[in-house]
Amino acid sequence: MALISVSDFAPSPMEQVERWIDEAKVAQVGEWDSMMVATADQAGAPSARMVLLRGVSKDGFRFYSNYTSRKAIELAANPAAAIVIYWREQQRQIRATGSVVKLSSEQSVDYWSRRPRESQLSAWASHQSTPVVDRETLEAEVEKVRERFGDHDDIPLPEFWGGYLIIPNEVEFWVHRDDRLHDRLVYRKNSSFVWEIVRLQP
Repeated sequence: MALISVSDFAPSPMEQVERWIDEAKVAQVGEWDSMMVATADQAGAPSARMVLLRGVSKDGFRFYSNYTSRKAIELAANPAAAIVIYWREQQRQIRATGSVVKLSSEQSVDYWSRRPRESQLSAWASHQSTPVVDRETLEAEVEKVRERFGDHDDIPLPEFWGGYLIIPNEVEFWVHRDDRLHDRLVYRKNSSFVWEIVRLQP
């Protein structure tokens, strides 16, 4: 695998993220849209979980969640996150840190309307991160929601569910090397708030 070069990278990190995503799709990387999101509470205690990356733009990374979940509670108290995207097939990794804001209701509705109906029902039924007696109880809640909405074509967006945007202040691109001399380039903003690329030691 050829070494990654600063001269080959895009001027902005999110443009480079989009390039790598396109290459992952072409390479038919399995679950290319899996992303680990780490948050922390006000005391600094961390937690992490896998989510689905649901869009990238010049502004950052988008994902969606229940607003009563642990990550949502932590983001409300400490609106910052770290992410990792790892593609084993390509031996590539993207890491980023940044601030987090909620997406607009219009953006959440737009994504919600394109979700599979069963996923919409599950979102309505789940009190995410809270204890449940057993699996049967959870499935019974889904059936209650199914009965509630019947055969209506459109299931409305719950007020407790929506999207987040991670606005990066640092984005690192990593490529594995068998000799452990891994290749790492990181985008950071300088004192003039312009993105610069720095090569890091492995």
